[in-house]
Amino acid sequence: MIFSDNTKPKVSLCTLGCKVNQYESQAIAEDFERLGFLLSSFDDKCDIYVINTCTVTGESDKKSRQMIRRARKTGGENALVIAIGCFTQAQKDDIEKIKELDVAFGNSDKSRVAFFAKRMWDEKSKSFCNEIADISDVLHYDEMSITRSERTRAFVKIVDGCENKCSYCIIPSVRGKIRSRSEKDVIAELNVLATAGYKEVVLTGIETAAYGKDTKETSLAKLLEKADKVQKIERIRLGSLEPTVIKDDFVSAISQMKHAVPHFHLSLQSGSDSVLAGMRRKYNTRQFYEVIEKLRKSIPDVTFTTDIIVGFPGETEENFLETVEFVKKCKFLYVHIFPYSKRSGTPASVFPNQLTEAVKKQRASMLKDVMLETRNGVLKSFDGKKTSVLFEETDKNGFFTGHTPHYIEAVLEENVNKDLSSNIYDCILHYREKDGLGYMACELI
Repeated sequence: MIFSDNTKPKVSLCTLGCKVNQYESQAIAEDFERLGFLLSSFDDKCDIYVINTCTVTGESDKKSRQMIRRARKTGGENALVIAIGCFTQAQKDDIEKIKELDVAFGNSDKSRVAFFAKRMWDEKSKSFCNEIADISDVLHYDEMSITRSERTRAFVKIVDGCENKCSYCIIPSVRGKIRSRSEKDVIAELNVLATAGYKEVVLTGIETAAYGKDTKETSLAKLLEKADKVQKIERIRLGSLEPTVIKDDFVSAISQMKHAVPHFHLSLQSGSDSVLAGMRRKYNTRQFYEVIEKLRKSIPDVTFTTDIIVGFPGETEENFLETVEFVKKCKFLYVHIFPYSKRSGTPASVFPNQLTEAVKKQRASMLKDVMLETRNGVLKSFDGKKTSVLFEETDKNGFFTGHTPHYIEAVLEENVNKDLSSNIYDCILHYREKDGLGYMACELI
């Protein structure tokens, strides 16, 4: 059935959580369009609502429930409300208790969502459907693809699942085993996106660094070598990486690429070895710093961003100060700081010596001040340098802003008579400060 413009039912998607969820929602949205549905806003009265949920924290669970209830309230009793993703996977045995919900998918077979919804809509079926598989049994990569992105840079999912056993994280239990996408499909999608005009792509996954571990037929380094040959793509960026993937073959491959950006997001989580051990991470601070040094020696002006959790159970004042000093030593461009959030079902949730919210908030604030000071130093090192900027949008003053290959945000503090969005221009960077906070201005060459 192909709907005419006057009879197209409306569908809306709400995406919570990570970049992988955003990719999956885009793929599902395109499936709905191919089936004749009209995409609409989540605030509109629609015929079908799809909520792609998150469960990384207790607050994420709360938000997922809220959006399910909001969809039912906005759409009314006749709307079809579908929830998919990590929250539903975690709640698979109790998901039927959410009375506002009609259909639940987990983290497998998301490629079926639009087709399943169309059949239910055609049949006017309203009986609850639980389509959540046991994720531990899922061994195949769920084939999904996109032809466009709502953002200037396009995110491309290359791997699903996570086999880390971090004591604070529930994601491995809801995403399952590592499942890598085929090289052929990744490259095909990159070619489609390149033809559509995207100049920067981000290869991402739940555990990006694990690409190829399940098949033993490829690796992230080999995939990058092939991606580098795709015509018209000027920048290839990677999602968050475990430091353990940065070995000599990877460094050799990426340093020889023409289009790899000199920026890496390396997941640290703590600058204290005892806290890292409690988190059950795969490295210590010495190994992490060796990775940074290895990349700095091979890639000029390389920059790093990271994530850090403060207030992990048992983190002493001394442990926290070790993190502060390590952040200074690494000279990160930016640090995403998260106060530890107890996640039910994880080992860390029952660890002794849980810290108060006040202590966690205080440490997060202190680390932020240190990070901003370190960031200023990194930005100063780029003052006067020539680089390229991918312009994305305009700020509140009407000036175009974008990012360099090093993921440094830059603002063009001049009015131009053309739309620069989604295009890359050569620029000169200039360091500026406002109220003690550094930022980069740029001028077109």
